[in-house]
Amino acid sequence: MFSSDSSTASSSDASGKRESRENRFQRLKQEIHKHLVSAMDLSCATALEDCELRRELRRGIEDLCRFRADLLSEVERERLINEIIDEALGLGPIEPLLRDPTISDILINGPSTVYVERRGRLEHSNVTFHDEQHLVEIVQRIASRVGRRLDEASPMVDARLADGSRVNAIIRPLALDGALVSIRRFGSKRLSAADALSHQSLTREMMEFLAVCVRARLNVVVAGGTGAGKSTMLNMLSAFISPDERIATIEDAAELQLQQPHVARMETRPSNVEGEGAVSARDLVRNALRMRPDRIIIGECRGEEAFDMLQAMTTGHDGSLTTIHANSTRHAVRRLEMLVGMAGYDLPAWFIRELIGSAVHIVIHCVRLPGGQRKVRAISEVTGFDENTIQVQDLFLYEQTGLTADRRSDGQFWATGNRPRCLSALETAGYPLEDSLFERRALSVSSRPSADGPAPAPRGKA
Repeated sequence: MFSSDSSTASSSDASGKRESRENRFQRLKQEIHKHLVSAMDLSCATALEDCELRRELRRGIEDLCRFRADLLSEVERERLINEIIDEALGLGPIEPLLRDPTISDILINGPSTVYVERRGRLEHSNVTFHDEQHLVEIVQRIASRVGRRLDEASPMVDARLADGSRVNAIIRPLALDGALVSIRRFGSKRLSAADALSHQSLTREMMEFLAVCVRARLNVVVAGGTGAGKSTMLNMLSAFISPDERIATIEDAAELQLQQPHVARMETRPSNVEGEGAVSARDLVRNALRMRPDRIIIGECRGEEAFDMLQAMTTGHDGSLTTIHANSTRHAVRRLEMLVGMAGYDLPAWFIRELIGSAVHIVIHCVRLPGGQRKVRAISEVTGFDENTIQVQDLFLYEQTGLTADRRSDGQFWATGNRPRCLSALETAGYPLEDSLFERRALSVSSRPSADGPAPAPRGKA
């Protein structure tokens, strides 16, 4: 796979002695990488499996390193080998970050500034790129793997990594200080209901109610801001869907991890550089209706597809789920009104409200709190509609009361005392719930009943 002439790795010059050890390391890495690429037989490389190719690369790098043994310690040698392999086969400097399971977001502001989010907190990383072009090449590598392009003619791109992680990048001339890249990590392990309870994102009473709503085929909308955990909640709720059902999923970037055996996955496609070839979420929703799905799951409802989704919910595809950007459950309903208005049919306001009031049953609001905690702030029920408004009642709430010494949110979950109107529908579907589940009281994250009986309602709630 490699040519036999390894003497191309030149000796160090005198000026290298004056450089810091790290600078010498980086210069040596670039030089060996360049010689490695020139020595590779690409026709052989394309025929090898990934593990075999990595072994061959390691052997070639080790051969080249022997001519610089005086400059490298054993630790540096191993680091150099791993970084060059990452550069050749992976995503260069960010590969170690992608292997770190504690990192949820990677935020790159130019070649010299990389931040990561760990456990809800942003940290500055020591990862850097050689220069602006190096960073752009890495992002272009990501985009090309999913059939997207990134250049001056198309300076913005949404893509995904092999593990489903979402990537957004924008380059010059739109990014003034260098390429901006955001990577939302997609964990290999799906968050389960038990995980959500252990993280104190909600209580057992809230989880029991949501599980029954999904099993009984109520239509559910998950609302929240960016990074609030909407997609995570959608994944978690999907675990309560019967394996006997056919599910059609529609996403801008495929990240849902449904475990059911019968899932038809679809992904939107942006237009090409000529402005043609786009396939929108609305196109896919309409197509999904012809695929005989029992349920339709839309990863995020953000445009005119809201109208088609709501129509599907009211015409035999009950039990469907979606997410929406909104700051509360009531704001989610108002935002749905706005999105339906974008469908282009000049629909009267009363008709839109009647459609939403008939289609949507439960709205969940997820929030990211100070300190990085993610919680379910509200579970609300859409109870009806009239000409002027869609009626919503809160069933469960989280009220933040302050911050702990380490600046993390401190608060309390509540059952509001409102009896869901959907209880009869749940019972008819074979999933009865006791009225006591909704009695007005403070809820413990460990689900232990209060010894003092019902607690007073949260401030401002009946």
